[in-house]
Order: sequence, then C-alpha cells, then structure tokens
Amino acid sequence: MAKTSSTTTASPSPGTPSPPHGLRDFYENPAVPVASGPSRSLRQARMLARALEPAGASGPRTVLDIGCGDGTAAATAAPLLRGHRLIGVDWSQDALTRARTRLPYAVRGELDGGGLPFASRSADAVLFSEVLEHLVDPDAALDEIRRVLRPGGHLMLSTPNLAAWYNRALLLAGVQPVFSEVSLRGIHGRPGTEVVGHLRLYTARALREFVAASGFTVVALKGAPFHGVPRTLRPLDRMACAAPTLASILLLHARRA
Repeated sequence: MAKTSSTTTASPSPGTPSPPHGLRDFYENPAVPVASGPSRSLRQARMLARALEPAGASGPRTVLDIGCGDGTAAATAAPLLRGHRLIGVDWSQDALTRARTRLPYAVRGELDGGGLPFASRSADAVLFSEVLEHLVDPDAALDEIRRVLRPGGHLMLSTPNLAAWYNRALLLAGVQPVFSEVSLRGIHGRPGTEVVGHLRLYTARALREFVAASGFTVVALKGAPFHGVPRTLRPLDRMACAAPTLASILLLHARRA
C-alpha cells in the first residue's frame, strides 16, 4: 500500500524479463517478494513460543516453516524457539538458496503433488506465514499440514485480511482492495507497487470457519500490522490490531484435532 493512486499498470521495457507463463515461473523469479514484515513475524513467533513448552522441559520440538521463502520469518522466530528444531520448507529453489543462508535446515517440499517430505505425525508445530493466499488448492494444503502434525500439534497461520479497515473504505469508493490481484503481470485498480501472486483472500470469519472445517480447533485469532501501510497511517494500523476483524493481517493459532 505504498501508493495512493488507484490505478498503476506495469509496462515492459528493454531488458525487462518476459511475463510469467504460470505460477511456477512467477515464484521462481528472484524479483518476486518472498518475505513479509518483521512485526507480523515477531507476533506470530511469540504466539508459537507461548504455545510450545520450553525445550528443556520435554525435549526439542520439531517446527516446520512451510513456505519459508527466504527464511526471514523463521530466522525471526529462532531466538524465541531456542532448543527446538526449526526446518524451513519451500518448493522454490531460488527461495531455498536464500533461506539456507539464514537457517540450518531448509528442504524442498510441496503441499500438493508429491507432498511434504515428512512422515505422518512427525511435526509438533507448523508455521504457515503468508502462504494460504497464494494457493490454488488450500483444502489440500491444510490436509497435508494436518497429516504431518501430531495430534494436538500447533498450526500458526497468517494471511492478509480482506476486510482490513482501509479495504472497507476502498471498496466503498469502488477501488480494488489492497492484497487482491487481477493479474500476475501488473497492478490494476488498487494501491501498491508489487505484484505478489495472491489468489485467495479471507475475512476473519471465513478463515476461522475454513480452518475448523479442515480438522483443526481454533485457539486464538489476533491481528498484526502491514509493513506496506504508508508511514502516516501506521498508528491507525497498529490500533486496528486490537480488533482482528479490522486488522491488516490475521494471525490464527489452531491445534490439530
């Protein structure tokens, strides 16, 4: 949400890479952002640290950061999860190359097709940060996460809020909401400067219902600010976190049934 103009289009120029032919080409492009703001990452990490027992009490826990991107979210969480085993997972080779500079373990895996390279009930917790909105088949993704989590295991999920406070105002003005996208090749009808490949968006109510229908028990839903909000509006964005239904980012803690 770095610009306030309602329409921005991307025009090819000499030396510009050719437009992506599909999602795989899009996400393997090094220019595509693969990390989100530190405030969201830190809030999510604190939620997980509170949920897990200290490593000394019952041994290390296995935490998978699925869709780890360049590893910044897992690296932010690592100091709060000392003694636990943190493993980054992504299917983008470009993202994994960057993640391995920040994490001791980063492996290739997919939420569909071949599935994740982990045994059933082998993980104690899953970080799922800013991934759900990019998926063609979110139902299959949560099925696979449920498979690798042990009973009672924790899911820490974050995703943009379609009903964020500013999106409500934008819709009233006939402007495409922030976070929503109509093309992989350019921005049309909404504020912002980056195409990031969002396919699905959730309100707080929709996210709760979707996760519960996928075999999880929702423990808590909180809000987090969005790093792309203009500086002058950031105090309002932080205030909105007190009401998750209005917050920029939804942070959901659930447990495998």
